[in-house]
Amino acid sequence: MKAFTALFTAIDQTTKTNQKVQAMVDYFTHAEEEDKIFAVSILIGNKPKRPVKTSELKEWAAELAELPMWLYEESYHIVGDLAEAIALMLPDPDKEQHVSLRENLEFLSELTDLPLEVKKARIIEYWMSAEVQERFVFNKLITGNFRMGVSKQLVIKALAKYLEQEQTSIAHQLMGKWDPYAETMDSMFAGETHLDKNYLPYPFFLAYPLDTDPATLGDIDNWYIERKLDGIRGQIIVRNEELFVWSRGEELLTDKFPEFNSLQTSLPNGTVLDGEIIPWRDGSPLPFQIMQTRIGRKNISPKYLKEAPLVMVCFDILEYNGVDLRARPLSERREILNEVIAKHTENKLLLSEAMDFKAWEEVGKFRRNARDFNCEGLMLKRKTSEYETGRRRGNWWKWKTEPMTVDGVLLYAQSGHGRRANLFTDYTFAVWDGDVLVPFAKAYSGLTDKEINVLDNWIKRNTIDKFGPVRSVKPEYVFEIAFEGINSSPRHKSGVALRFPRILRWRKDKSVKDANTKNDLLQLLEAVNS
Repeated sequence: MKAFTALFTAIDQTTKTNQKVQAMVDYFTHAEEEDKIFAVSILIGNKPKRPVKTSELKEWAAELAELPMWLYEESYHIVGDLAEAIALMLPDPDKEQHVSLRENLEFLSELTDLPLEVKKARIIEYWMSAEVQERFVFNKLITGNFRMGVSKQLVIKALAKYLEQEQTSIAHQLMGKWDPYAETMDSMFAGETHLDKNYLPYPFFLAYPLDTDPATLGDIDNWYIERKLDGIRGQIIVRNEELFVWSRGEELLTDKFPEFNSLQTSLPNGTVLDGEIIPWRDGSPLPFQIMQTRIGRKNISPKYLKEAPLVMVCFDILEYNGVDLRARPLSERREILNEVIAKHTENKLLLSEAMDFKAWEEVGKFRRNARDFNCEGLMLKRKTSEYETGRRRGNWWKWKTEPMTVDGVLLYAQSGHGRRANLFTDYTFAVWDGDVLVPFAKAYSGLTDKEINVLDNWIKRNTIDKFGPVRSVKPEYVFEIAFEGINSSPRHKSGVALRFPRILRWRKDKSVKDANTKNDLLQLLEAVNS
């Protein structure tokens, strides 16, 4: 555990990519063999199940530190991180013990079914045998709020360097849900292919946002241009007469999408399709919120199958008859995909349309009005491109239409976490409903560091009331809020919920009375749904 704590600290103390990668390589080189696979699991984002409530941890820590709860709460809000606050407030350890990362995770797993008093005793015993930084990492694990500060791509890079393997091979072996208790470094990375683990999807190739004039991409005839649809990116796999449906988030969704079950026999073995799973009726996509009625349900009734019928709009084929096609040019893969879709008669698979534009000016005009054509924008894909791994610049671009915007009034603010614990960085915005300001969105991104500092000082000087960590402020400032979609929501006072809201700019040129109204939001919702 000490070695893993040192790795966490090394990663946390640098922003340099190469240093993070080297820290991981050093860890894998010197760590106990049985710990390595558990470290990999945590590094790529798998977290242990939380065995206790955070309220219980707060109570036990305050009791052990002999602090009144009000003082603990004040300290927590200043520190901004529960795990760190507990680690700092506890008394010095009275003994020392050495446990491995695996033993630590097994300890957390065993806690789940124990009586509350036994949990308390064992956690306190651990706290009192570990130094501050190890306590901190332990607390992050036990609260289920553990992040290592590295992307999965960086972990892949470090493993490839340590194991002396190709990054694409490492990325493939890490796909899907796997159990570190059932695997070892050898079983994960000793050369097995997708044919040995037939359930595995391929690592997804992700498009990069286009941030320049598309004319700089050269001859338009060298590109496939497709609609960017709003659904769930996924892979449909048929191997060894078994069907698997994976999301881009590496969640196995086969049981959630029973309409694809027939593909198990209608598609050839050794087929992997990549595309967007979307609700579809009468030749057109349906709004994404219709699909949301099915997400999260354990059982999909005939009612939901009828109300939200799904298809996959396929834009790539990664494997056919057991042959990996990813290194072939996209133009060749699309020809094979076209043949596969043409043979399919159940209307569960559709071919993504390669749109016919003669000039980049036409592409730009379509993109500006993309929502009128039931899409978010356009995908631009080089015809000669291979199917790469992760997000890459150069061959696949996404060119989204401009976001929708609304001017809202800052109404509430809350402190951030971690390095932003002493700054108010989480904001709630409101629109007018008659003479009343009604909250409609929360956002925490979009301002510069300088703007955050200026706004933080203003919030502290203009607080009206406090509700725990939340402050209500004088309604004086207007901000332009950008978002990608809008849905009706009876749970919100405004009657709507926004998709991916963020701050576009601080409108110092506008007064509070110039902010938008609830009626503006409802009219926008009506226009989107019409």
